[in-house]
Amino acid sequence: MSTRKPSTRKHTALPKAQTLVEALPWLTRHHGKTVVIKFGGNAMVDEELKAAFAQDVVFLRHAGLRPVVVHGGGPQISRQLDRLGLESEFRAGLRVTTPETMDVVRMVLAGQVQRELVNLLNQHGPLAVGMTGEDARIMAATKHLAEVDGEPVDLGRVGRISSVETGAIEALLADGRIPVISSIARSADDDHVYNVNADTAAAALAAALGAETLMVLTDVEGLYADWPNSDDVISELTAAELEKLLPDLASGMVPKMEGCLHAVRNGVHTARVLDGRVPHSILLEIFTDEGIGTMVVPDAVPAPRHTPPGAPLTVDDDAEGPA
Repeated sequence: MSTRKPSTRKHTALPKAQTLVEALPWLTRHHGKTVVIKFGGNAMVDEELKAAFAQDVVFLRHAGLRPVVVHGGGPQISRQLDRLGLESEFRAGLRVTTPETMDVVRMVLAGQVQRELVNLLNQHGPLAVGMTGEDARIMAATKHLAEVDGEPVDLGRVGRISSVETGAIEALLADGRIPVISSIARSADDDHVYNVNADTAAAALAAALGAETLMVLTDVEGLYADWPNSDDVISELTAAELEKLLPDLASGMVPKMEGCLHAVRNGVHTARVLDGRVPHSILLEIFTDEGIGTMVVPDAVPAPRHTPPGAPLTVDDDAEGPA
C-alpha cells in the first residue's frame, strides 16, 4: 500500500490550472495565426518590462502563433540626438527628420534598439532575426507631409509606406523564426531612406501579412472615452466609431489609432492598443476572457470580445456591412 501523502499544495496551485484552462479556447483560436506587435512606449526603456515583453513574444511562438515585432525607438533617438547637440522637433506627433537626423535614426534603430531586442528574445533560443524595412525591400515609402492647422508641413525624411513585400518575413515565419523589424524604409527609386512612424509601419505590415491581430504597446491604458475629463477606457469599438473620434484625439495617439483603423479596414481581424507598462500585457490581452486595453474591430462584428471561442453567436439584422 502506498504511503504517499496528499500534497498540501494542490489547492494553492489550482488557480494556475484555471488560468491555463481559460487560455485554452484562445490558444485554439489563434494557433497558426500571425500576430504583429508594435513594441514601444515605456516597455522599451524599463529593463523588467523589456524582459517580460521578450517572454511574452517567445510564449506566443511556442504556443503556435507567428509573432512579428515592429519597433521604433523614440526615447533612444532623442537621447542620442541630445548627446550630439541636435534638436528634437515634433510636428503632428511625428519627428522632423533632417538628413543628419536620419543618420542617427538608422544607427539607433538598427544598431542599438533592434540588437538589444533580438538578444533578449534569443536568450530563450535561436529564434529572433533582426531586419529593417530596407532589407529585401520589405517596405517602400514615399515622402509624408503632415497636416498642421489645415496646411501641409514638410517633415524632412519622414515617409509614408507605399508598398510592402512580405516574402522575406513569410520565409522566416515558415522557418519558425521571429522577425524583428525596424521602422525604416527606402524610396522605390532607392534615392532616399525614410524614417517611418512605427505604428504606421506595423499597421501596414499587419495588413500585408493578413495578420489575425495588430497589437500596439503604448504608455496609456488604452483609448480614453472622454480624456481629460474621465480616465474610463473604451474596451471595444468599431472602425466607424473610431473614425469619428480621430479628429479630437491627442496628437500622440493619432498615428496609433490611424494604424488600428487602417489594419481592420484592410483584412486584419482586430487591432488592439495596450498599456505596455503592465507586465505581460500581451498575454493578458490574447489569452484571457476580459483582455485589457482597447480593441478595434471591423464594422460588421459577429461577437463581442468577451464571448469565448465556440460560444453561440447572435447577429444584429440591422448591422451595416456584410453578414
